Formats: sequence, C-alpha cells, structure tokens
Amino acid sequence: MNRILIKNARIVNEGTIFEGDLFIEDKFIKEIADKISPKTGDVKIIDAEGSFLIPGAIDDQVHFREPGLTHKGTIETESRAAVAGGITSFIEQPNTVPNAVTQELLEQKYQIASQSSYANYSFMMGGTNDNLEEVLKTNPKNVAGIKLFLGSSTGNMLVDDEAVLEKIFSNTKMLIAVHCEDEATIRVNLAKYIEQYGDDIPVKFHPEIRSAEACYISSSRAIELAKKTGARLHVFHVSTARETELFTNKIPLEDKKITAEVCIHHLWFTDADYDKKGALIKWNPAVKTAADRDALWKALLDDRIDVVATDHAPHTLEEKKNPYTSSPSGGPLVQHAVVAMFEAYHQKKISVEKIVEKMAHNPAKIFKVEKRGFIREGYFADLVIVNPGLPWNVKKENILYKCGWSPFEGTNFKSRISHTFVNGQLVYNNFKVKDIRCGERLLFDRE
Repeated sequence: MNRILIKNARIVNEGTIFEGDLFIEDKFIKEIADKISPKTGDVKIIDAEGSFLIPGAIDDQVHFREPGLTHKGTIETESRAAVAGGITSFIEQPNTVPNAVTQELLEQKYQIASQSSYANYSFMMGGTNDNLEEVLKTNPKNVAGIKLFLGSSTGNMLVDDEAVLEKIFSNTKMLIAVHCEDEATIRVNLAKYIEQYGDDIPVKFHPEIRSAEACYISSSRAIELAKKTGARLHVFHVSTARETELFTNKIPLEDKKITAEVCIHHLWFTDADYDKKGALIKWNPAVKTAADRDALWKALLDDRIDVVATDHAPHTLEEKKNPYTSSPSGGPLVQHAVVAMFEAYHQKKISVEKIVEKMAHNPAKIFKVEKRGFIREGYFADLVIVNPGLPWNVKKENILYKCGWSPFEGTNFKSRISHTFVNGQLVYNNFKVKDIRCGERLLFDRE
C-alpha cells in the first residue's frame, strides 16, 4: 500500500490557501487536516514547509506527436516533461499521422498511452469534412471531446464545409474544441508576402499573415454557429484583444455553453520578441502585439477566459531553421508552463489561487473530468509541490523535451517544482523523473 504524508504545506484549493497536512493512501487523497500524525510505520513523510501544494495542472491542449511524428516527441517523452512541469493530466489533439479521425485510430493512441504515459491522458476525436458518422460514435464517458481545425494547422484536418460544420455542431452533445483562423484571409496575406520575399519571409511578419482579423473572423463565426445550434463550444488559444470581447463573465463557468482558453506563449511573448527568438516563437495562431497580450491577461483575470493551457507542439531545431514557408509552427511548453505562471505571480499579475483555478479547477469543470483537478478527500492524488523561493535557469541540460530546446531557454524562474504525484505515486522528486508510468485514462462525468 502506497502511503505518503505531506506536512506543513500551503494548500491551495478552491480560492483559499491554508497551512496543513495531506495524507495519500494508494491512489487517493485520504485526509486533509491542520495536523495529521502517521498511523502506521510505513508512511513516507515529505515536509513541504514554505512551499505551495496545488492540484496537478490539467493541460487541455497538447500535441505529443505519436504516432507518425515521433522524431519530434512521443507520449512517453512529452508526458515525462509534463510531470516535471507539474502537469499531471493532458488532452492530446488528433493531428498525428495518421490523423485520429476514426474510432479505431483514436483507440490506438489510448493503447500507446496505457503502456507509456507518465501523466493521465485523454485524446480528442478529430472532425473532418467527411467523417461525421465516426465523430458521432465517440464515447462521451472516456473521450475528452471533438476537435475541429477551422484554419489549417499541423496535419491536414481543415474543416471548411459550412454544411458539415453545422451538422457536427447540431448532432453532438460533446464538447467541440476549435482552432479558429480564417483560411481565406491567411492565404491572401501569405500570397502578398511571398510575392515580396519568396519563401524566406522574415518571421516578424507571421502575425501579419496569420492576422488578428483572420482569428476574429473565424472565432466569431464559430461562436455564432454554437449559439444557433446550442453546441457546447470551447475556443482554443485565443490570441487577440478583439476576440476577448466575444466571451462573457456574466454567468458561472458551470452554466457557460461557450468557453475560452489562452496559452502560455500568448501571455508571455509579444511581436517584439520575433527579432530575438525568430521561428522558435512561431505558433498558430501567431504571437501578436503587447496590446493583445495585455487584453488577454485582462480577460483571463476577469473570467472571460476560463483556462490556461500550453498547445505544446514540439518540432526539431532543424525543422525550425527552414525558410518561413516550410518552418513549422508550434513549440514545446509543458515543462515550463506552471513555473511561467508562477513568475507572473511573483510579478503580482495573478494570485496562486487564480493560477490553480485556471490550470486545474476550470479544465476539470469544463471537461467534467472525474475526481481530478481539486484537492479533495476521495479525489485522485494528482498533486504538485511548488517551492516559490528556489530560483533556476532553463538550459539545454535540464530540458526534457525530445526536441531538446525551449523558447524559455536562458530564462530565470523564481519558483521550482520539487515534487509531482500522479495517482498517488511520487513520479518526480528532487528534479528527477522516476521511471513510474502510472498515468491513467481520464474519465468524464457525462451522460
């Protein structure tokens, strides 16, 4: 029997911080109290004095590249980096090779994860212009949702048939997550820059090509369709000030039919960083202006934006060095997302309670994840200890992504994760990931 007692922690949960102890038995949180004494001799005791104990982050959008793109990353390598970064559950996207657009291909990914994942996992079913029948077979109890690319991204999954979109929105009760960029707008912009520069367009023009207008056109259309059909819509990686106006904070999260996510890179970087970082911060949607970043922070803090995620999407450095038109968009983030948000806490931009709400509680509520995302007795012990006074520097030697680089390389973080527990197992301790692949398939409390 696995028994762990965490002593003297600053426990962060549901809007409060309180000093106390927490007892883990087997996979679950057995007891939370001011003081707990070990009742048997086989209890491992961890003193967390001065550190925060938070629920493990639930990252609702990652691309772990398996199957088919495993030179960039695998479920094993990237979930390992995730637990080192305090992410204990992830929801992976369908644009692997082959795309997860049939129930059989989707299930194959679950099989791989069951053997190799350090973190808990779910995989989204991909929608295309011609797989409605397969989409409607998706089991709401053990699959996170349906993913639609309304602008092309890595892979070939663009859904641009309006009639098909309306059918998907009208016929599934499952959460539909969308990547919103208007393809027609992007193509016109790209053609203009290719005419001027050929393939070697300076990367600083990326936010002009994949413009704020392209984002707004697409996300406003998706929201209009969701309102018309009553679909449950979740808009991934909102990146512009104007888009934030499409979302509301007038109703509780539990009652929202339309929710929004912002990603770490859009909260951290701006277009001023392209000169230094180049294609390393080339994402879709693009990192945009400082005014956009400020508006995203404002919407996150006032609850128009509900979730912080990563859109972790590794590529090799060699691929990133290609000319603009063949340099892929995306970057690795799961190892550094939680500490990046804690950096914002040190800068007094956000409270620790709010970080926990946006990275653990709200993803659990939006996706209706069973018994995770909160520090509650009877819940799975997916927990993270964060030391807010243990500075460190991101460098090649401590980067765990298979691609071997990070857009945060050279950054000094004031906080460091010291322990990560997945299903009660201590999988990360003293800055080393243990070879314990105890991730489980996420289940969802849905009818």
